[in-house]
Amino acid sequence: MEKAIIGKKVGMTQIFNEAGHAVPVTVIQVGPCTVVQKKTKEKDGYEAVQLGFDAVPERKLTKAEAGHQKKAGITEFVRVLKEFALDASKFEVGDTITAEMFAEGDRVDVTGISKGHGFQGVVKRHGAAIKRMTHGGGPVHRHQGSLGAGTTPGHIFKGRDGAGQMGNEQVTVLNLDVIKVDAELGIVAVRGAVPGPKGGVVSVRSSVINVKEKGASAGISNNPQKASARVNPQKASARNM
Repeated sequence: MEKAIIGKKVGMTQIFNEAGHAVPVTVIQVGPCTVVQKKTKEKDGYEAVQLGFDAVPERKLTKAEAGHQKKAGITEFVRVLKEFALDASKFEVGDTITAEMFAEGDRVDVTGISKGHGFQGVVKRHGAAIKRMTHGGGPVHRHQGSLGAGTTPGHIFKGRDGAGQMGNEQVTVLNLDVIKVDAELGIVAVRGAVPGPKGGVVSVRSSVINVKEKGASAGISNNPQKASARVNPQKASARNM
């Protein structure tokens, strides 16, 4: 079953697994989310479910936002609305989705808005090298320098690395492991980092990457020439025993 929920990034910590190894995790406070709208193939041409998150007073919404939620019969207004490609037949408008939807071992994709760093130079933004800090360098050690290509083509191609706005864009981190789920606190801990600052809104959904689990015989070749020296007398190591 495809799963999806909206939450807030709490921060990073570490969890010790059964082997005693520290696992770096990001804690996400997910839900409760309300099903605000269903999209069906008959009416809309595709199937999806619109979820709402983060309750707010009606006065903090526009008339269009409040009217949309009133039409769905939602009594507790929400600030964040996101649509997910889920099976609409398994949900009803007004249903509540919590952290219980997920379980340890699930693989998820997390989407959020990355931290904004404002206008940055090419050194910080793209990792360009600085110029030599010797005599005669002038106050241009962190400047990008000339990019002209002479007469042909006579201009800089679009998309060239340069200074500009850094961060503050939608980023999705794929295929993260769900390490721990606390349904009582509404917390999901995923291995690794997720985009955005603490308190930033993120969406968690089932991963689009299909990971094939290795079977018991994975990595064992059927070729007798590649078998272990203990069972293959043709190997030199076996003949010298």
